[in-house]
Amino acid sequence: MADNDSRTEGARFSPSVAARPQPYTLKGSAGLDWGMQSRLARVFRPATNRTVMLAIDHGYFQGPTTGLERVDLSIVPLLGHADALMTTRGIVRSTIPPASGTPIVLRASGGPSILRELSDERIAVAMEDAARLNAAAVAVQVFVGGEFETQSVHNMTRLVDESQRYGIPVLAVTAVGKELTRDARYLRLATRICAELGAHVVKTYYCAEDFDTVAAACPVPLVMAGGKKLPELDALTMAYRAIEEGAAGVDMGRNIFQSENPAAMIRAIGAVVHESAKPQAAYDRFFGRPAGGT
Repeated sequence: MADNDSRTEGARFSPSVAARPQPYTLKGSAGLDWGMQSRLARVFRPATNRTVMLAIDHGYFQGPTTGLERVDLSIVPLLGHADALMTTRGIVRSTIPPASGTPIVLRASGGPSILRELSDERIAVAMEDAARLNAAAVAVQVFVGGEFETQSVHNMTRLVDESQRYGIPVLAVTAVGKELTRDARYLRLATRICAELGAHVVKTYYCAEDFDTVAAACPVPLVMAGGKKLPELDALTMAYRAIEEGAAGVDMGRNIFQSENPAAMIRAIGAVVHESAKPQAAYDRFFGRPAGGT
């Protein structure tokens, strides 16, 4: 029943107070629809606009990677420390507890195995199925400079078109082939192409020189890929430098699940990303001893 006149008068309407909009401040995302922003806010902590993604999608092209033989045993216990989990729909449906609450960044491209030309990927997941899985974003590999460069870019742009319909962001993963150099010039080229063609987030590798120019030239959030397994302190240092130079987070896999102590490592990475903790301090805090100690 509607309120009567006596209940709708007075100061409760605060007519002298202007409306207080809450703008979404994640880089390059202010103009997105509400649903898109809401999903990005699940991946990037609103308090810091940064993320610690745990990447475990390696099996989509290389099978049971070391550390991922039993995802239920090695990864599920880490979910509470990850801002998002990058994985495949097969692992989501078979292994990830629905009650975990960890946002899913769903691998949406695939095709060739490590036995074939990796750049020959196709779209492997329909956006409708990503929505059915309540994915916070979808991930697609883009091989700038690869043999099937145009095809991989087209995979991304098709998903971007569908993303507008479903409100699910697209994360473009810049893949570096064996013959391509991971320097700032190449990374600026690859990340900018992805952003210009509509990716909402871009994942790329760190480079020791001029990474700040890579982050500055990318108009959307840039997330650093962990890459090959490094000693724990070296991986923490790489993450720290990437954040200091403009990255909006990390998407690490092997440097976490292949660590001697994966739970300590992901917590240390979280401290570096969200608290700007120094690498040595983060290591000492979570591993309980100086790096290299016994």
